[in-house]
Amino acid sequence: MDRVVIVGRGGSGKSTLARRLAEVAHLPCCELDKEFWNNELEVMPRDVWAQRQRELARADRWIMDGDLGPHDDVAPRLCRADTVIILDLPLWRCAWRAMRRGRERRDFWAWTIRWRRVSRPVLHAEIGTHAAHADVVTLRTRADVEEWLGRIRSSRPGPACG
Repeated sequence: MDRVVIVGRGGSGKSTLARRLAEVAHLPCCELDKEFWNNELEVMPRDVWAQRQRELARADRWIMDGDLGPHDDVAPRLCRADTVIILDLPLWRCAWRAMRRGRERRDFWAWTIRWRRVSRPVLHAEIGTHAAHADVVTLRTRADVEEWLGRIRSSRPGPACG
């Protein structure tokens, strides 16, 4: 596991999982929201966004977390990914997390509410087209996330003894 893409609806815990996985797997982490949105929360042009992702994905090892819904072009990062994690947590949990972290725009809520019905099928198709070679992991509960991280942690070699 060297190049990991994490996607899921708003509030699903993508950034939290990315930080935790980065510690366990010793991978650099890139939060795509910070790359995509400017201070005025304007949408980055699709071609500029695709190019920025290609630049980020050139590295040998990384975690990229983010799902920009209708604004996203996932192909540049999926093409390089060896692992894709889909956080498919329940809407109620995601909404609770999003409300706790702060005020969100109306388009965020529309996307979050429709994610399973609209965005998830598109993501699955994109994964099939651009990341058929990758391991795909779908995590549906907090317990799934903890169990998967535990497996990753236990599969990593311990520190070298000298």
